[in-house]
Amino acid sequence: MIENRPRLLVVDDDPVTCARLEAYFSSAGYDVLAANNGEKMWDVLRAQPIDVVLLDVGLPGKDGLELARELRAHDERLGIILVTGRSDDIDKIVGLESGADDYVTKPFNSRELFARVKIVLRGMRNRPAAQEHGAYRFANWTIHIAQRRLVGSDGRRENLTRGEFELLASLVRRPGIVLSRDRLMQNVSHRAWDPNDRTIDVLISRLREKLEVDSKNPELILTVRGEGYLLAADVTPL
Repeated sequence: MIENRPRLLVVDDDPVTCARLEAYFSSAGYDVLAANNGEKMWDVLRAQPIDVVLLDVGLPGKDGLELARELRAHDERLGIILVTGRSDDIDKIVGLESGADDYVTKPFNSRELFARVKIVLRGMRNRPAAQEHGAYRFANWTIHIAQRRLVGSDGRRENLTRGEFELLASLVRRPGIVLSRDRLMQNVSHRAWDPNDRTIDVLISRLREKLEVDSKNPELILTVRGEGYLLAADVTPL
């Protein structure tokens, strides 16, 4: 496990990719296992603990996005990195909201992937336990961290995607403080923000549609030009 040799599971139907990653990560001190589809992936996970799963999106049968959702529901603390051939912003958002911690785009550099795995492992050490409780009230909303739930003052539950929830939780924990896109991206996906990546901006727009009275003139989530975003509301921990 993490304290000793990290254990990595590569889920890819390309034997060349599996062999390449197994050789690279084994030489770096990792225990590496491989599976070529979702069924075999679950066989491995039932047999032994895994720290990080490298999951190919384009698998036969259930694809990587569907499997990522199942994995996250199964284990909130498992590291999941999607390997995808799609690089559009919307595809990246869909990947993160499926439950993945990060994504890499093919063709990828093994050293870059290795760096991303290390970042995910570091994030896992600081990840709250699944049973952690806590809630915050702001404006007309209450966000329940452990239950991953947002409820209005009228009792109506607002559905949030994983990315929207993680982003809102980051803002609520630091009200009145400007959070940069880079910091928000680290919180949502454990990766650095790329100036050409609009993931955070798209998620902010979605949150405003759900939370603001007038999303075109936001009063809760404000943009600080050149710096980032802040939550302009009094927050009460519950």
